[in-house]
Amino acid sequence: MNVKSAPRIAFQGALGAYSHEACLQARPDMTPVPCKTFEGVIRAVREGRADLAMLPVENTTYGRVADIHRLLPESGLHIIAEAFVRVRIALMAVPGVKLGDIRHVRAHLVLLPQARSFLNTHNITSEAAADSAGAAAELAISGARSEGVLASAVAADIHGLEVLARDIEDQDHNTTRFLLMAPDIDLARRAERMLTTFVFEVRNIPAALYKAMGGFATNGVNMTKLESYMVGGSFTATQFYADIEGHPDDPAVQRALEELAYFTNSLDILGVYPAHPGRGDS
Repeated sequence: MNVKSAPRIAFQGALGAYSHEACLQARPDMTPVPCKTFEGVIRAVREGRADLAMLPVENTTYGRVADIHRLLPESGLHIIAEAFVRVRIALMAVPGVKLGDIRHVRAHLVLLPQARSFLNTHNITSEAAADSAGAAAELAISGARSEGVLASAVAADIHGLEVLARDIEDQDHNTTRFLLMAPDIDLARRAERMLTTFVFEVRNIPAALYKAMGGFATNGVNMTKLESYMVGGSFTATQFYADIEGHPDDPAVQRALEELAYFTNSLDILGVYPAHPGRGDS
């Protein structure tokens, strides 16, 4: 008798990373599959080793995740949902160590400045690590009693460390937005509030972008994100990545996309998906 394996979701990083936490929150019924790179996450899904991909796209503190928008159009995957994860930083150490014993911590480079006030208050020095969850795994092996790690509390649970302090980040609004991606696009209207993500390349004519964007303004379609980057090593070929509120079947969205198509060389929809409650009101 064939036993069907549990569905799997791939993420970048080690077990205990914030991307792992995003998987646990958004798809608790799926088995997380750690990958070393974003490209590895995409390959895992395309090769059938995972069913979904969890990819971070932007953070409220340090902006967009580098290169991710370049990968998405060529990934062969489609956005089926978004997830918002509050970045809660925990200080962890080997069992039995007290906060006063910690003299030095390691964490991913982007986490250290976000906990600077706490570290300064407790006279703790810091060092950048390639990966916070990986640093937690290394600390569990080394057993160093004067060292700690800044990471998600999930990392402490996985690697047998004790959390000495929680929510030590300087700002309490630090949030990362993730995209859940699948091999097949789902165009069904699955919620009252939907988002549509697409990429397009404007024609090389005067005011093409201005005219293309005009259709969204005149039709009352809210564009929540617009990113640009060059493609093909050319200064004249610019591709744009955009998020809008609405579904392609909405009359206003239909008209805006039709007008956009007139001023573009290419237009590809990457996904149509429900807006996450964490997005708030428009």
